[in-house]
Amino acid sequence: MLSAFGVSSLFLLLYVSHKISRSFENTTFNAEGPLKVAYLVLLGTHVLLAMTVPLFAIALIRRGLRDDRPGHRRIARVGWPVWIYVSVTGVLIYLLLYPFNPRV
Repeated sequence: MLSAFGVSSLFLLLYVSHKISRSFENTTFNAEGPLKVAYLVLLGTHVLLAMTVPLFAIALIRRGLRDDRPGHRRIARVGWPVWIYVSVTGVLIYLLLYPFNPRV
């Protein structure tokens, strides 16, 4: 678990460094209509839930290191599905922005 936290932290650090080095420039999703709406909903939910993942991770690691299994289990019931959703939607957003982004 600590290794996974370390790799996730490294990813977050590299992602933020990349955005800062590029002056926070955005990649535009070129689709229109329902596909654009679906993309924006996916992106919005991904960003909002991604902000909660570090909080869940820290709380879970803390309870795990203290051997507080009931507390760990209680938080993980919510945190794990959020983490899975953020992980899967992150890959989907990447695919939509780069290989599958319609050219205008």
